[in-house]
Amino acid sequence: MRQEVEETIEVIRPALQADGGDIFLRDVDEATGIVTVTLLGACGTCPVSTDTLKAGIERIMRDRVDGVTEVVAV
Repeated sequence: MRQEVEETIEVIRPALQADGGDIFLRDVDEATGIVTVTLLGACGTCPVSTDTLKAGIERIMRDRVDGVTEVVAV
């Protein structure tokens, strides 16, 4: 599962970098399906980063990686 999550992040990353941000994978809990990330740069301080996380990153992760239940930022 972690490999699939990492591959999906590489697909998402260019869109975040185009806006001056980035994403760092912290952990993948295969038992619960929770993926923990840190949003960096402009994404870390953006007021709509929660929307980006839930409506964008989490939706894409759940569509592409079986078992992902949630993406949380720390």
